[in-house]
Amino acid sequence: MASFYLIVADVIVCLHGLYVGFVVFGYVLVLFGAIFQWRFVRNPLFRWAHLLAIGIVALQGALGVPCPLTVAEDTLREWAGAPVETATFIARWVRSVIFVDVPQAILNVVYILFAGLVGLTMVLLPPRRFRDRTTS
Repeated sequence: MASFYLIVADVIVCLHGLYVGFVVFGYVLVLFGAIFQWRFVRNPLFRWAHLLAIGIVALQGALGVPCPLTVAEDTLREWAGAPVETATFIARWVRSVIFVDVPQAILNVVYILFAGLVGLTMVLLPPRRFRDRTTS
């Protein structure tokens, strides 16, 4: 059963990495999309999902709530009787990218500021309306 917990923990950390990637690279796509006039970056589902994703992180930071993905991963590794740092190569690599050695209070401020920046971008470069499917 211990190996099952470790596999699920590795899957969770990879999903966590995808979430972080969506938040960070999603914003980069929006900026480049504005410059190069890529139509998909004005897709309302993409833009609202992106704002919701960073909004959740910012709200957790503001409330001092730990990330449920991190908590779940750590709990599964504990249930497996393994140190929290134990992971496969890919999971260790993903962890090294998404977990930086910065005090949590500073990260929380960064999350909130980044959410504000994404919100500002929603105003300055608004998504298309849901019913607007015309090509321009």
